[in-house]
Amino acid sequence: MEELTHVKSIIGIILGLSLTHLIKGSVIFIQHPGRKKIYFVHSLWVFYVFLMLIHFWWWEFNLKLIHEWYFADYFFIICYILVYYLLCAILYPDDLADYTGYEDYFYSRKKWFFSILAISFIADIIDTAIKGGDYFLYNQTEYFIRVISHVVLCLAAIKINNKVFHSILVLLFIVYELSYILRLFNVE
Repeated sequence: MEELTHVKSIIGIILGLSLTHLIKGSVIFIQHPGRKKIYFVHSLWVFYVFLMLIHFWWWEFNLKLIHEWYFADYFFIICYILVYYLLCAILYPDDLADYTGYEDYFYSRKKWFFSILAISFIADIIDTAIKGGDYFLYNQTEYFIRVISHVVLCLAAIKINNKVFHSILVLLFIVYELSYILRLFNVE
């Protein structure tokens, strides 16, 4: 159990930093209205990543299913968590000096954002498998459809420059994620 406490501490620290990065980036619009223009697609992706962080934190409660810890598991989970921090860092850069605003910035960095988002879904399969065979099989049908469809949509988003597509995509991701979370975790 000491290993689990240690892993949970590291997860908490990195997820806390991720949430802090999102909150700090978002509060700038309240602190300095008019200094930086809000772009709704960017803001919706910020909300989506926030949902993903909260979902991840809850999902990792199932780390208790791991009875024997190995360094490889620990290393993987830390790398997986860092993927989420990278998403947060990409959404809110230190400055926008080279860009006209968040719209320009988002589309110039969409390849990075969607590549890392796709990696997060692939890493989730490994994370789920680490928790054990019974747990992994429990999530099989919708879980695999979710991962595959999200990876495919991320790869499409890398190539597609249409702003309507990106607006619809982020709304679909949010609606599905909310639905998935409610169905997955609110079952008795």
